Amino acid sequence: MKLLVSNVGSTSLKFKLFEMPAERVLCDARIERVGGDDAIYTYKNCLTGHSERATGCHVPTYTEGIRLFLTDLCSENGAAQSVDEIAAVGFKTVLAKGFYGVHELTDEVLEAMRAYLFVAPAHNGPYLEAIGRFRELMPGAKLVGVFETAFHRTIPPERTMYAVPYEWYEKYGIRRMGYHGASHSYVAETLSEAFGSTGRTVSCHLGGSCSLCAIENGKSVDTSFGFSLQTGVMHADRTGDLDPYVVPYLLHEGMGMDEILEGLAKNGGLRGVSGVSGDLRLVMAAAEEGSKRAALAVDMFVDQIVKYAGAFAAELGGLDNIVFTGGIGENSAEIRRRVCSALAFLGLELDGEANAAPIEGLRQISTVRSAVRALVLPANEELGVARRTYELITK
Repeated sequence: MKLLVSNVGSTSLKFKLFEMPAERVLCDARIERVGGDDAIYTYKNCLTGHSERATGCHVPTYTEGIRLFLTDLCSENGAAQSVDEIAAVGFKTVLAKGFYGVHELTDEVLEAMRAYLFVAPAHNGPYLEAIGRFRELMPGAKLVGVFETAFHRTIPPERTMYAVPYEWYEKYGIRRMGYHGASHSYVAETLSEAFGSTGRTVSCHLGGSCSLCAIENGKSVDTSFGFSLQTGVMHADRTGDLDPYVVPYLLHEGMGMDEILEGLAKNGGLRGVSGVSGDLRLVMAAAEEGSKRAALAVDMFVDQIVKYAGAFAAELGGLDNIVFTGGIGENSAEIRRRVCSALAFLGLELDGEANAAPIEGLRQISTVRSAVRALVLPANEELGVARRTYELITK
């Protein structure tokens, strides 16, 4: 069975076609800078090795991007004869009111996504548009949402509830949701396959968006994310955890709500503190050149990761593994070094040479003497979405 996975970002589209249940990747494509005339498009047919890359593409909306990909997919160098060969499209959807697992994207589920547009505007908006286009262009395929909240349904209530009036939970659903479920569940599955068990694990998904997850025996038991994606450790552009009274205070001081939300969601995090960028590489480079604000941003980032990892180790009653994944987790040996050094009190001993080596697949970066196994795992959220989508449509 051919199954397509689409990962929709605020200005990007990623596609991966799988042959299931063999989990063989047939093609891989992405479009960056959706929304104008300077889009970058890459496509690879994994069966033949044929690949292409184009810059300056006219991709003003997701519709043009999806059509561009489907045209190549079914071309002479494509991995399918027709879109009719594709049984389902799986999406790494984020949030829908009342739907927290894996669901066929019916009108009811889409309406539930619209109900939470205010909570996740940068994610739900793009997904709703892309799903609508796939409905038009691939009417014969089942569309499935693998919601980011799905993996966190096993977190016990004492860790999901906020100490707000209980009626807020009953009436408005105010509770800790948890996100990055596709990434953290992939970490759990990979550890189980490699070692027979996940044991007590802290999974660190570090990238433009960051979160930590406490995993015990393959299940999520806590997460740094809360009700929205604004919470937890600081992100590239989002603030992360914040005293809720900051918002009414700023309103009292004369700031408008739109200005405040812009600061929290787009001008906060690494970008806001450093004054340089939301890209950690640029922030670290500025810190090395003497920028005190950039150095402060990096120090804060490491400190917040350590704080959550330490808290989760306490909740788990110890730690067997810490896993780094995501763009920063996979590529920044310095952040891994600083985090592991701070967690040395748990018996974690880093292997400096292994940590500095190029990452290919699951790799241990702790010494054989280390009481905690430190690992790096390249993210593969698309495979997680493909697995959940396949399970749903073949029940």
